[in-house]
Amino acid sequence: MSFFEGKKVVVTGGSGFLGSNYIEGLVKRGANVFTHIHQRPLQTKVEGLNVMPYCDLTSLDDCMKLIDGADYVIHSGGNIAHPSTVPTDIQISIQNINVLGNVLDACNKTGVKRILDLNSSTGYPDRRYPITEDEYWDDEPYKAYYGYGWMRRYREKLMEHVSKFSNLEIMLTRGTAIFGPYDNFDTKSCHVVPALINRVLTDENPFTAWGSPDVVRDFLYVEDVVNASLLVLEKGVSMRPYNVGMGKTITIGEILESILKATGKNPDIVWDNSKPTTIPFRMVSTERITSELGFEPQYTFDQGIEKTIKWYKEHYGIH
Repeated sequence: MSFFEGKKVVVTGGSGFLGSNYIEGLVKRGANVFTHIHQRPLQTKVEGLNVMPYCDLTSLDDCMKLIDGADYVIHSGGNIAHPSTVPTDIQISIQNINVLGNVLDACNKTGVKRILDLNSSTGYPDRRYPITEDEYWDDEPYKAYYGYGWMRRYREKLMEHVSKFSNLEIMLTRGTAIFGPYDNFDTKSCHVVPALINRVLTDENPFTAWGSPDVVRDFLYVEDVVNASLLVLEKGVSMRPYNVGMGKTITIGEILESILKATGKNPDIVWDNSKPTTIPFRMVSTERITSELGFEPQYTFDQGIEKTIKWYKEHYGIH
């Protein structure tokens, strides 16, 4: 029997990329899933979902109505910063912290047992090796993510404070780069994997790739992110952060090669090094979540790309 079988689990941000995938993962595990609609309609068409038709997470009253009676809450609601606005977007930082505060307050007041928060590896300092959870506060966040990175750190301090003065158990993960179904594929605002998939499928030739092919990232397919996160929610230790990643590096050049192989495209590639690349190396150590909780990714990067492209074609009617 699944840990989540028959449990009421609230997913904030259910219209978004991660929220949509959390919902589907929880329904498969037999949970009684509740979510809400605010500015965007739901993307997932999964059956048996309970939806609050309008809920503004900046309103504590709305948060209380959504969360009341829940066993567990997965907080994935909030604004995600585009790389070009990360260092300076004060509004995003303030709103995300305020929303988290409302969700935590509602959890505490309604007697929720446990909440899961997927924080971001953008809060880490610049390191050129797999960085561990204990190094989070060793230096300032990397300059390209400076403001957004500090916001992510402030969120953890807020959660630490709440955990000390309440009975709420707070499960904390720090995610690496994520890709998969329900991601944003708008090339004006999306991240590297959906942008490359979108552009490759439009048959650009020559294909101009932004930045350097040697930039290193750690990408994890979203279904594996869900599996890791739910494992932390079930078996993790309150306020003990767990990095969530593949645990292997991949370059932007290799990402493009994987997408070209999966689509059967073969354009001439031109790398435009005048475009920004944010941080040249980002990878998290996954030793803690592997050794303590037994997490192992189910999908290789190439398998995740194949599944993402298949979903993208079906979702947008591309043949």
